[in-house]
Amino acid sequence: MTGLLDQFDIDDPHLPKAIKDQALTSGDYPYKDKLGKHEYEEHMHRLQVHLVRLQAHMAKHGDRIVILFEGRDAAGKGGAIKAYVQNLNPRYNTVVALPKPNDRERTQWYFQRYVDWLPAAGEAALFDRSWYNRAGVERVMGFATPEEVALFLEEAPEFEKRIVKDGIHLFKFWLSIGREMQLKRFHDRRHDPLKTWKLSPMDIEALGKWHQYSDARNEMLRRTDTLHAPWTVIRANDKRRARLAVIQTVLERLDYDGKDVNDIGAIDPRIRMNASDFLELKEVE
Repeated sequence: MTGLLDQFDIDDPHLPKAIKDQALTSGDYPYKDKLGKHEYEEHMHRLQVHLVRLQAHMAKHGDRIVILFEGRDAAGKGGAIKAYVQNLNPRYNTVVALPKPNDRERTQWYFQRYVDWLPAAGEAALFDRSWYNRAGVERVMGFATPEEVALFLEEAPEFEKRIVKDGIHLFKFWLSIGREMQLKRFHDRRHDPLKTWKLSPMDIEALGKWHQYSDARNEMLRRTDTLHAPWTVIRANDKRRARLAVIQTVLERLDYDGKDVNDIGAIDPRIRMNASDFLELKEVE
C-alpha cells in the first residue's frame, strides 16, 4: 500500500496509469466495464417512477423511512442520494448531512442530535453519513476515545431497535470502493474546478490510513449488523450499478401501491451483499 501512495501525487494533474487502469477492478470488483449509459438511464427512470409511487403511498399511509449512507470518502454517497431524491418532493424527503458537533452538542448524549432529524409520518430522511461517524472517522482520526467508541458499538443496535420498533423502516448502506478507485476519485476532485469543494484537508490526511479505516469498518459491521437493522453492502466502483442497487433494495423491501417487481428488476448479487458475505471476501481490505 505504501508503494501505491508513492506513485500518487494528488497535485500532479497526470494520474499514474497503473492507478487509472486498475481503478474500476480494484478491491476485487467483479466488472471490467461500467454499465452502459443508455441501459442505466432506462432502468433509473423506471426506478424513479416507483419512488414517486412509494412517496404517494407513504403520504397516504403515514409510513416513515430512514436511509443511512456510509462508506469511505469518495464512495459515492452524495451521488446515490441525489439519484434517489431527484424526482421526489423535498418537503417530504430530507437529506441530512450534519457538520461536526458544536460545543453544546458535544456534551449531549451522542445520539441526541440525530433524533431531531428522524422523519414524521409520510417522510423519508436520508443521512449522508450518520451516527456511524463515531465508529469510523472519529475513531480513526482520534476524535473519539476508545471508551466512547466501545460505548457506541454497544448502544447503536439498541438505539436502532427502538427506531424500528416505533415503525420506521431503516436501511443501512455501506458503499464499498477499492483503493485505486478512491485515489482516482480524489484526483478527479482535486483537478476538476467543479468538484474541488468535495476534497477536504481531512480527506488528504486520511489517505495514509486505509487499513485503519478497514479495521474500523469491519468491527462496525460485525458489531452492528443485526436482524432488526442489517447492513447492506453495495460495491460501488461503478456509480451507476451502485445507485441502481441502492434504490432497488429500498423498493424491494417495501410494499406500496403500484409496485411492479419486473420494473424494479433483479438485484445484481455481485454488487449487493449482506455484511457477513462481504467480510468473507478474499480481497476485502
